[in-house]
Amino acid sequence: MFINKNKTLKDKNHSKQQWYIIDAKNKNLGRLSSKISHKLRGKDNPRYLPYEEKKINIIVINSKHIEITGNKRKQKLYIRHSGRPGGLKVKSFNKVQNDTPNKIIKQAVKGMLSKNSLGNKLLNKLKIYSDAKHPHNAQKPMLLDIN
Repeated sequence: MFINKNKTLKDKNHSKQQWYIIDAKNKNLGRLSSKISHKLRGKDNPRYLPYEEKKINIIVINSKHIEITGNKRKQKLYIRHSGRPGGLKVKSFNKVQNDTPNKIIKQAVKGMLSKNSLGNKLLNKLKIYSDAKHPHNAQKPMLLDIN
């Protein structure tokens, strides 16, 4: 069996940062987060390398209007533990969406990225805002339509 061990060289022309904006209003949580993680990894690029960090930043607006299917609005639980005795904290999807809607998308995308330093770097390139206002107008983000 022949294995191609040639290394693909980086293209100097594609060194510019790319900014995308996604409107999360009335979008499904799972579908949206899988598209975001796919774009952050750069898998839609023909020069995709699994170990390479792409220069892609994604802005998500209207995160408080995210949708989920079925009875998950009442049944889905977000569980965390402080590490202390009696430190178990449980919140429903409704409660988390009212308090901190940005954490819902961030946690969903984090679960779809690799669990290493590259995944942490990619997660830092994701900016989430609960309404339509964001401070990244100077970067001129392109609208990314997710169906």
